This record gives sequence, C-alpha cells and structure tokens, in this order.
Amino acid sequence: MEKNVLGTKLMPCCYSPRTGFFRDGYCSTGPEDRGAHVVCAVMTEAFLQFSVSKGNDLITPIPAYQFPGLKEGDKWCLCVLRWKEALEAGVAPPLLLESTHEAALEFVTFEELKLYALDTENLE
Repeated sequence: MEKNVLGTKLMPCCYSPRTGFFRDGYCSTGPEDRGAHVVCAVMTEAFLQFSVSKGNDLITPIPAYQFPGLKEGDKWCLCVLRWKEALEAGVAPPLLLESTHEAALEFVTFEELKLYALDTENLE
C-alpha cells in the first residue's frame, strides 16, 4: 500500500483530467518516474503561468497524449521539484496532503507542504 505524507493510505488526486505519472488518478511513483510526479496540487493561474515560463506548458491541450490542458482549479500530480521551485518563487499552488505521495518528503519538508495544504482538518 502506497502512503501519503501523513503516513496513511495514498488517496486519489484526480480522475478528470486523469493525472499521475501512470495516469491512474494517483500521485504514485516508481523508478521510471524521473520527475517524481508526487505532489497533488490544485492549479492556480499564477502557477500555470510560472510553469509556462519554465518551459512546461500545462495549459495547451495535446490531443495526441490525451492531455486536455489544465486550468485554474484542476487537480494535477506535479513534479515535486517544480512545486519546490514554485514555492521558492512565491507561486506554489495549494495541495492535498492525503493525495501527495510520501516520496515528496525526500525533497521538501512536511512543514512546507502543510503551509499550502487544503486538507488540514485532521492535522494536529
């Protein structure tokens, strides 16, 4: 059973659009996932524009890859290092801790994630 950053069962991030490195709706990871797509983030316009400025256009649809393009409010499994880069630039999107894979903790602290968490009702 894969775990989230809370130490509990990893919950799905989004099925529409279908996200995750494996396109199964989860921010799961494995050896072939070089980008560590483990942070379940809720897109903001500021982050989407930041991503475009870094050469990763998440807005434009790519039908050949069944990628619809993202808009503000969509949930998406982000590469943890891109999320960290956005954090340092002041444009990190909010996230869902229950759907963020524990592997994220290899790159960012739980405290950093918690500051942007939307699902904080179970945190002490």
